[in-house]
Amino acid sequence: QVQLVESGGGLVQAGGSLRLSCAASGRTFSRYAMGWFRQAPGKEREFVAVISWSAGNTYYADSMKGRFTISRDAAKNTVYLQMNSLKPEDTAVYYCAADLGGGSYDFQDYDYWGQGTQVTVSS
Repeated sequence: QVQLVESGGGLVQAGGSLRLSCAASGRTFSRYAMGWFRQAPGKEREFVAVISWSAGNTYYADSMKGRFTISRDAAKNTVYLQMNSLKPEDTAVYYCAADLGGGSYDFQDYDYWGQGTQVTVSS
């Protein structure tokens, strides 16, 4: 059984930074792509970034480019999302997810999900 556990969320002022972590367990993730999504109240789940586990190729939503960085530590089976220059509109629950299909912008393509971690950015 695959388990994804996010951590690192919290309350931060606008302009601040947070680093989210996603610890993965249950199988070998070398064939997976790992994505981060977010969902604000009343809004659809939104793509943030994705990384291929083996090659480390990364892709970002346009609004996150230059502010967010996705990375992974294969030895720790952990994916990170470094978020800088945070804005109030970044407030959301952030989820990590695993996609055996190689990575996608569409949350419906992902096979496994974490429980989410709340990020709140105050103005």
